[in-house]
Amino acid sequence: MSSVLRVLVEPGFLANGPVRTALVTGTVVAVVSGVIGVLTVVRGQSFAGHALSDISATGGSGALLVGAAPIVGFVGIGVVAAGAMELIGLRRPRARDLATGVVLGASLGLAALFLYLDSTASTSTGVSATVLFGSPFAISATTVPAVVVLGAASLSLVLAVWRPLLLATLSDDLARARGVRVRAVGAAYLLALSFGVSMSALMIGALLGTALLIGPAAAAVRLARRPLAAAGVAAAIGLGATWAGVLLAYDSFYWPPAGRGWPVSFFIVALVFIAYLVADRWSSARSRRPSRG
Repeated sequence: MSSVLRVLVEPGFLANGPVRTALVTGTVVAVVSGVIGVLTVVRGQSFAGHALSDISATGGSGALLVGAAPIVGFVGIGVVAAGAMELIGLRRPRARDLATGVVLGASLGLAALFLYLDSTASTSTGVSATVLFGSPFAISATTVPAVVVLGAASLSLVLAVWRPLLLATLSDDLARARGVRVRAVGAAYLLALSFGVSMSALMIGALLGTALLIGPAAAAVRLARRPLAAAGVAAAIGLGATWAGVLLAYDSFYWPPAGRGWPVSFFIVALVFIAYLVADRWSSARSRRPSRG
C-alpha cells in the first residue's frame, strides 16, 4: 500500500502548508456547496447560482483594488446582489430571472472596470486569473477561520429553512396555507446561496464557482431519491473531487516539464463533470431496468 501511495502522492504533500490550507478550505466549500446545491437544483435556480458566481468577480476584483482580502469582496457583493435580485423580482416570481439578468449585466460591467484597474495599478501578475479561476494554493492561512465561520453560518441557515423551503418549492400556496413565510424563507435561501457561491469563488474562481455548486448536486439528485440524502451524496462528490483535484495539481508540478503545475480548478471541474456523466449514465440504466413484480 505504501508503494502505491508513493506513486500516487508526491513527497511532502500533507507537509506542505499551502496544500493543507487548500484542503481545509476545499473541505468546507465542498460540503456547503453540496448541501446548498441540492436546494438550488431542486428549486430550478441554477441560473441564480451561476449569476451570483459571475457577480462575485466584481467583489473580488474590487477588494483587491483597495487592498482587501478577496473573500471580503466575494461575500459583500454576493449579499448585495442576492438582495437586489430578491427585491427586483419580489412581486412576481417569474420576474426573478429577468432581475437576475439585470443585476448580472451591471455587475459584470463593474468587474471589467475593476479588473482593468487591478491590472494597471498593481505590480503583481495574475490578478485577473486569481479572481476568475481561483488559486487555492495562494489562500492565506488567516482566511481559513473566516471560511469555517461562513460555512457554519451557511449550513445553519439552510438547515433552519430546509423543510419550509422544500414545501414552498413544491407549492407556494400550500406553504402559505401552512403558515410558511415564503418570501422570508426564499430570502434566507438566497443569502445562504450567496455565502456558498462566495466560498466556491475563493476556491476555484468566480467563473467556475458553480461547478462545485451545481455539478455534484445534479449528480446526486440522480443517485438519491430524497433531498436530504442527495445533499449528503453531493457533499461527498464535491469533497472527493476537491481533494483529488488538489492532489493532482500538486503532483502535476512533478510532471514533465517539471515545475509547471496545472491549475487546481481544472482538475476539480473535470472530476465533477466526470462524476455527473457517471451518475447520469447509472440513473439512465436504472430507469431502464424492468421492475419486479
